[in-house]
Amino acid sequence: MTNSPFSFDPVTLPSDLWIGGQRRPGSTGRRIDVIDPSTGKPITSVADASIEDGLAAVDAAHAAAPAWAATAPRQRAEILRRCYELMIERKAMLAQLISLENGKALPDAEGEVAYAAEFFRWFSEEAVRLNGDLSISPSGANRILVQYQPIGVAVLVTPWNFPAAMATRKIAPALAAGCTCVLKPATETPLTAYALAEIYREAGVPDGVVNVLTTSKAGATVSAMLHDPRVRKLSFTGSTEVGRHLLREAADTVISCSMELGGNAPFIVFDDADLDLAIEGAMVAKMRNGGEACTAANRFYVQEGIMDAFATRLAERMGALTLGKGYDSGVQCGPLINQDALDRISGLVVTAMGQGAEALAGGKAPGGDGFYYPPTVLKNVPADSMLVRDEIFGPVAPLASFKTEEEVIARANDTEYGLIAYVFTGDLARGLRVSEKLEAGMIGLNRGLASDPAAPFGGVKQSGLGREGAHHGILEFCEAKYIAVSW
Repeated sequence: MTNSPFSFDPVTLPSDLWIGGQRRPGSTGRRIDVIDPSTGKPITSVADASIEDGLAAVDAAHAAAPAWAATAPRQRAEILRRCYELMIERKAMLAQLISLENGKALPDAEGEVAYAAEFFRWFSEEAVRLNGDLSISPSGANRILVQYQPIGVAVLVTPWNFPAAMATRKIAPALAAGCTCVLKPATETPLTAYALAEIYREAGVPDGVVNVLTTSKAGATVSAMLHDPRVRKLSFTGSTEVGRHLLREAADTVISCSMELGGNAPFIVFDDADLDLAIEGAMVAKMRNGGEACTAANRFYVQEGIMDAFATRLAERMGALTLGKGYDSGVQCGPLINQDALDRISGLVVTAMGQGAEALAGGKAPGGDGFYYPPTVLKNVPADSMLVRDEIFGPVAPLASFKTEEEVIARANDTEYGLIAYVFTGDLARGLRVSEKLEAGMIGLNRGLASDPAAPFGGVKQSGLGREGAHHGILEFCEAKYIAVSW
């Protein structure tokens, strides 16, 4: 540990499956290497679960379900609150761990831990406010009594880009509602999920209520769990392509599905926008987590009168960011997650420049160890460029100009995605008018950050189904039961 930037030894971190409150190595006998994106070298390895291990996790969740559902809401709430407190106490360690396996800069990682912990605090409060309804039937024949009950065992599948927050955003409402669950985190970033499992245990989450497993055979293992009749919920965050496949799988047993899928967020700047505010918003919306976020601004549409000033200012800010190992002090932009991501983004930029786009900042990978791509600003990107049509998931900002409000709304909506959009204008009436016309589940109006545990997170069109966070989040893990009664 001499001269180590970490407060822990990565080799000693929990790395085995967490099933029924016990660590187990995985019945395959294999291990999965976890790679540091900052160096391209292995950190450690984690257990590789088999289909049988996945079904064992369902066994554990099913066995724990009756007692957890019967646990008093206040008791569940206190356990969730303790999870929040422990995460905050260990914020520095968790941030270092996230930065190590994910690559994001430490300030981003610290922000993620705070955000992730907040789901436990929010849903600790929602757990005791899961109110039902009582009304009289219009005919007067009977009362209509509605109560909310836990939906049952939930399978939770999370991505690598926010290894803490994507897990807690699902686990917290599931537990608050009285559900038990099996979490399958991404194999790129499993160490955070296993470290958090220790926190759940310490906070008092009973054995079997939360189970965590990693597997190199994600498709087969998740499919087996979804075809187990004891599983009644799937909550997935990831690509639209995988989401479509999982929806087909879930259809076989008619499992309730929540899906937070891909995005292609437009970032619209009108001539009357506060330029300083728009630039600050752009830096947050584009560079949070180095652009590896489903909420990242993907397409910048800037009205003609302000385009040159906006492009120059954004290129200056993006070009000045310090690129390096995420966990090193002073680094503002870490590496991409892996070589595939680096190759894909490099290819998108090269193609766009071949179509006439002009690089104002960045535009070429530096080479060497690690998966680095510099913050990049491209001007005059054609509307049909794959850089505009696809989700970039990296630190590249493609800019294009527009003339009218009607034009930019049409261009912004010209996508199968609809997760979030950003609008910057000094005219509140215009901002609200445009926000209503944009086909997105969330709008950042003169703000580059919209995510909040107290707000409903989710998209429209092929960006997903259902909502996470807010009161909506706990209802995703509930069934409404209607009782007709007379007295």
